[in-house]
Amino acid sequence: MSRVIRSLSVIGLSVWLAACAQVQTTQSGLVGVNRTQTMSSLVSEAELNQQAETEYRKILSQAKAQGALDTPAAQTQRVQTISRKLIAQVGTFRPDARNWAWEIHVLKSDEVNAWCMPGGKIAVYTGLLDKIQPTDAELAAVLGHEISHALREHAREQVSRQMAAGIGLSVLSAITGSQAVSDLGSSLTNVMFTLPNSRSNETEADRMGVELAARAGYDPRAAITLWQKMEKAGGGGQPEILSTHPSSQSRIADLQQASQIVLPLYQGKK
Repeated sequence: MSRVIRSLSVIGLSVWLAACAQVQTTQSGLVGVNRTQTMSSLVSEAELNQQAETEYRKILSQAKAQGALDTPAAQTQRVQTISRKLIAQVGTFRPDARNWAWEIHVLKSDEVNAWCMPGGKIAVYTGLLDKIQPTDAELAAVLGHEISHALREHAREQVSRQMAAGIGLSVLSAITGSQAVSDLGSSLTNVMFTLPNSRSNETEADRMGVELAARAGYDPRAAITLWQKMEKAGGGGQPEILSTHPSSQSRIADLQQASQIVLPLYQGKK
């Protein structure tokens, strides 16, 4: 039996490798994000964006039914204003993203959280605004970070990794008859709301986020105070956003370095 499993695993790995491509999703910017990424052709950018659209509509529909969509109006306007200034700068890293169907909504929830789905579907929770009380520059740091995850297609990259693991599980299911691989929707949900980002993904989003903020006219150094506030939120408890966005002293040090690189961009806007 082990020899059969081994043979099927080799076949599965060969299929996986044949379906992979090495890509560079974005330009490097001043902060130098230039890591080559491995993406699976088994899930295209268009397919993942369409699935994100479907999931986003479900979330918005549920929030609207609960009276929790885009309220309070003043918070929504603030989030949308800052987001649009950042979105105006995405061409620095990815010119095609200027034409994405960007959407920005506020969800009334106690969670300290924010995210940007593939294709530019943004949500900010009121818990982040009420409990962290970010300045505009700190809010730009959050939004820039989340937008950068979408620009860099980190969700697709993680789904690709899940699919690699799924091929291994498919080998076992072929032998045992069990169901092994989840659909694209559940994979996206898992990646967006459950699995932590890798250190490299987080570093890339941090660096790109401070550059987007600086180019949009926000002090990039606010990213440092923002993540320090996040760590202190909840009386030592961990905000939801940090469950998928791990923080550390090394992260703060990297943010300090990146913010200094792009500081002249911000100073030139003053």
